[in-house]
Amino acid sequence: MVRPVLLLGFALGLLGCGELKPLANTPAPNTSPSVLPEPVQPGELLAGVAKVEITNKTILPLNDPLFVKALVLKNGATIAVLITVDAVAIGEIGHIGNDYLDKVRGRVQKELKIAPENVTINASHCHGIVCTDVAEKTFEAVKAAAENMVPVNAGVGVGHESRVSENRRLKLKSGREADVRHAYALPPDEEVAGVGPIDPQIGVLRLDKKDGQTLAVVYTFACHPIMGVLGDGNTADIAGFASKVIEDNLSAGTVALFVQGCGGDINPVRYKDVHHPRHAEPLGNMLGLNTLQAVRKIRCSADAVVKVHNETIQLPRADHSERIEALIAEQSRLVKLLQGTSLNFKTFLELAGKYNLSKEFPSYSSHLYLTEQAQGRSDLLKLDDANRKNLRAYLSNIETMEQITRVQANLALLQKHQAANLAAGRKPLEAELTGLRVGDFVLVTFPGELTVEIGLNVKKTSPHKSTFVAGYTNGYIYYTPTAQQLRNRGGAQEDSDCRLAPEWEQIFYEKVAVLLKKL
Repeated sequence: MVRPVLLLGFALGLLGCGELKPLANTPAPNTSPSVLPEPVQPGELLAGVAKVEITNKTILPLNDPLFVKALVLKNGATIAVLITVDAVAIGEIGHIGNDYLDKVRGRVQKELKIAPENVTINASHCHGIVCTDVAEKTFEAVKAAAENMVPVNAGVGVGHESRVSENRRLKLKSGREADVRHAYALPPDEEVAGVGPIDPQIGVLRLDKKDGQTLAVVYTFACHPIMGVLGDGNTADIAGFASKVIEDNLSAGTVALFVQGCGGDINPVRYKDVHHPRHAEPLGNMLGLNTLQAVRKIRCSADAVVKVHNETIQLPRADHSERIEALIAEQSRLVKLLQGTSLNFKTFLELAGKYNLSKEFPSYSSHLYLTEQAQGRSDLLKLDDANRKNLRAYLSNIETMEQITRVQANLALLQKHQAANLAAGRKPLEAELTGLRVGDFVLVTFPGELTVEIGLNVKKTSPHKSTFVAGYTNGYIYYTPTAQQLRNRGGAQEDSDCRLAPEWEQIFYEKVAVLLKKL
């Protein structure tokens, strides 16, 4: 005979805070017994959250504040810390030093007794400038979050936003690829054959206090938040505006933590637009509103498990010598294509306007052409032939110059990383791979600027239904594109601003597969 108390406990366990419905647009989990995650026995989930402003107000005029935000999670003996920073990277580039990660983790371990490997720090990759004491501010946020933990329910969901991002790698008819960057000009339209994919999915973790008030929202999305604002003010960019929308429309005190996904080759849409004012706020508002839609559909449940696994993996460094030689040869070839022309920039603009405005009668009104024709003369036609020849020569020089700027920018990146790899003796590059699970929310992190296809591949093959992938985490090792993208030989930043050999990608997938099983 089943005891009444057991029946009551079983019923309450089924109810929780509501049923978490399957998500139609997420990949189906792999149900093979060899890859199913191990069973877990969750206990009560505790969480605390805090945010501290880290804006540097002495360098740029302030547009909107930058924040460091900390989420501390505890389930049984397991404690995990997730920190998000409105900065370009965790060390190496930008205004956060290479000692930042160790300083924060060391202090958290010393004063809060939390293991360093359980502390995960993600940079939004916005190009805002943080204060000089960002490490101290980060610890302040973690300490406040740890001191204010409360029992929570957790739930996972996904949103969809396809209007704010674009793949910046252009597929050319030649078979090569080129980036949409401010560092060099776009290739001519007639050379462009297509573009790469984006990842419109917004991954969402919702944490509610027991009274139903939302404590925190963790959301991840893949896009460079580099749209900027009018006047070039200091800004947290798209992610900052999106987080404000979320926080302003949920319970008082809710903190929204943005986690940058696989945005290595993803730009904000209309990134090169010169006809409209550049401003990240409209894009951030759209991302925030669609995240809110996903948040409101989530049904939370009690006693979500927390698991963290952290591993340092060894990745092969590239030998860029052949690629550097190829680009130097290309640079030389392009320079030889430049030819003399009678025009300068002023006369080119004058003639380009005239000869595009009137293809048949550019030099004068039609009646003079007809008059010369009637008299058996062709002075204007001969002038037009000479001017068109000079226009073509000058335009060819411009297009060649644009190609040279792309080659030189990417050649400099290859040379920089070749020097770094040689200085390291070509020993493997170390990178942290971290897995964080909160209930059904699974996050894999990596310190490189992962390109979008890598994240899509991990999601597709994960045994967990709700798997999300973040770059820019626990350090910074520059771009980490696919092996195929690395064969592009300097046509885009991702395949030049990289220290890894193409073999890194398969090693990464294998390590991630093992990590996901452990979660």
